[in-house]
Amino acid sequence: MTSVAPVILLAAEKESAEVTDWAARVGWVVGLGLFVALVYWLMREGWKWRGTLQSDLPALPAAPDSPGRAKLTMSGRYHGSTTAGQWLDRIVAHGLGTRSRVELTLTDAGLDVVRPGAADFFVPVAALREARLDKGIAGKVLTEGGLLVVTWAHGDKLIDSGFRSDHAAEHNEWVDTLNDMINKTETEGAR
Repeated sequence: MTSVAPVILLAAEKESAEVTDWAARVGWVVGLGLFVALVYWLMREGWKWRGTLQSDLPALPAAPDSPGRAKLTMSGRYHGSTTAGQWLDRIVAHGLGTRSRVELTLTDAGLDVVRPGAADFFVPVAALREARLDKGIAGKVLTEGGLLVVTWAHGDKLIDSGFRSDHAAEHNEWVDTLNDMINKTETEGAR
């Protein structure tokens, strides 16, 4: 009987588990939720402020009624526009900062950019400056040559717009065709 006594004593000494402090736990969850909401609000205000700073950018041109026969078409993604040569200086005015699906059509009149859910725009052939393959633009980094970047003039500003085709093999053809059109336009303008 003496061996049973220590077991009974050990069982009697055990205490129940601590009760969770729900007030502290709820306080932490609410505090974290408020912090996330504050960060989101600050990001939104920064986006709106950037748009205000870029409000001097003229309205985007619309496509002409009869742009002509399509030379090239492409489906893919529009990744945004930046100040030319500054791949992190995103332009948000007139919806140029909104990423979206895109349907590109190149005609003799220029480049028609149709974006479902975002503002469409048209780049006249006289405004086109350069096309190249690059690896990144304003928060989107891809493999080398994974992004079609078109440089164009709008008002007194040069803009780089980044596109990625659903079929990346199309990018080289777009660069060659766009640069040929730009060179022809410059040659004809010099005459």
